Amino acid sequence: MTRPRRSHLFMPGSNPRALEKARILPADGLILDLEDSVAPDAKAVARDGIAAAIAAKGFGKREVLIRTNGLDTQWWADDVAMAAKASPDGILVPKVSSIEDLQTIGRHLAELGAAPTVKVWAMIETARAVLHAEELAEAGRDPKTRLSGFVFGPNDISRETRIKMLPGRAAMIPMITHCILATRAHGLEILDGPYSDINNPDGFATECAQGRDLGFDGKTLIHPSQIEACNAIFTPPEEEVARARKIIAAFELPENVSRGAIRLDGAMVERLHADMAKRTIEIADAIAAIGKG
Repeated sequence: MTRPRRSHLFMPGSNPRALEKARILPADGLILDLEDSVAPDAKAVARDGIAAAIAAKGFGKREVLIRTNGLDTQWWADDVAMAAKASPDGILVPKVSSIEDLQTIGRHLAELGAAPTVKVWAMIETARAVLHAEELAEAGRDPKTRLSGFVFGPNDISRETRIKMLPGRAAMIPMITHCILATRAHGLEILDGPYSDINNPDGFATECAQGRDLGFDGKTLIHPSQIEACNAIFTPPEEEVARARKIIAAFELPENVSRGAIRLDGAMVERLHADMAKRTIEIADAIAAIGKG
């Protein structure tokens, strides 16, 4: 099933009002956070709050992920134990840098009896993770890792590598494309990292469009005010969807069924364009279904 992942909003697990508000926000996904947005002395309270919020249901068709603390922290085991019992759509694990990390995560979930539907998302936010992105993505072919996708983490990468976060992200483009290629080679999804300046909607829109054009499936967000623009930018335009339907219809004509390329509206269209059109239609239909839900 094709699932829209245009917008995934981080929500602090220690804030009950935020967790309640999350049920009515138009984001495609929610990331209930136990890491950066939660103070050390509030981890346990946040854990209980997230468990209660998921048990109460009411998130509709939104994808619900729990961001745990990192494997190198004292909180990680308790975070995963709670997630295994709460059974969200997945967990998002910070600073995954090795195949061993993925194996550890998968093993813990299995030992805790987590449902097979609980997937793993890896935050790619270290130099080592970027360098080994293809190996990490390939490890996802082992179902025991439960790996579903990556979330690119530019802020931590900037901190570790000293690469400056500047408008346009020119210095990070090679790393971004490397990670995107790794996911596509191994059938995974990938989300762009957050844009921190919530008072700069134009800058945010520009970065969303850049992320879309680079091949990200969507973007992680830090404020509800970013959802509407993000959804709009990552939604295929009506004319693109109409063109996709026209391509599919043309190849389904009896005279074109066995052809590898056809002429359509004065341009040559190949089977690969039909494959791309199919994906566009699937996403558009899935987004429309969300609206009807």
